[in-house]
Amino acid sequence: MKNNILIVSVIAAIAVIASSLIFGNAYRYKYKSTQTITVNGNAKKDFESDLIKWSANYNRKSPELRLASEQLAQDREVVRAFLIKQGIPAAAIKFESVNINKEYTYHPNAQGGGGYNTFSGYNLTQTVSVESNDLDKVDAASREISTLISQGVELSSYPPNYYYSKLEDLKLELISQASGNARQRAENIAQESGAKLSRLVKADLGVFQITGQNDNEEYSYGGVFNTTSRNKTANITVKVSFLAE
Repeated sequence: MKNNILIVSVIAAIAVIASSLIFGNAYRYKYKSTQTITVNGNAKKDFESDLIKWSANYNRKSPELRLASEQLAQDREVVRAFLIKQGIPAAAIKFESVNINKEYTYHPNAQGGGGYNTFSGYNLTQTVSVESNDLDKVDAASREISTLISQGVELSSYPPNYYYSKLEDLKLELISQASGNARQRAENIAQESGAKLSRLVKADLGVFQITGQNDNEEYSYGGVFNTTSRNKTANITVKVSFLAE
């Protein structure tokens, strides 16, 4: 009887020791796995746009639709000739459809109350646009086209917009650089704290931002995409977490 009790006690003791080892190792593994180093990596690059888009409006007004249409057609040829003279290929010049608006003149009632409208004529408007990789020529044309006003063309020119055709390649390049920057920062932290950097456990890509060079543009939550500056700066961030041993 005493021997049986002794055997049971020994088995119970062994079970307690084994349980302690198992739970101890599990705790140490859990503790170890929760030791992470989280850092932000950043990369940016200056670049020049390689595509320009520019547009302008011109219009004619007349009591007769036919007359307004003829005058607008004459203006169109004047604008076309000017742009071609500036070195812009005819294939890069696009004329949108003509927009026709009827205009009315309001006459107030001299005795008070509501007035009335009378038809005053037609206002025809057309937009010309240029899309080209020759930024210098289109830039110059957009600045000089206002000289057509002296020839009787009622014209309004808009500032050019600038784009980059290899944006996806640039984005991939910056993601790679930002990831490398993040790992280097994490390795520095691990080294200074006497730990060893282990595997990557999480990575979040930040917003891709494009701002004008030397401009004080603020980053936005949804991302900035500057189109008004010819020379730009692209920026991207990544947030990564590594296990540390």
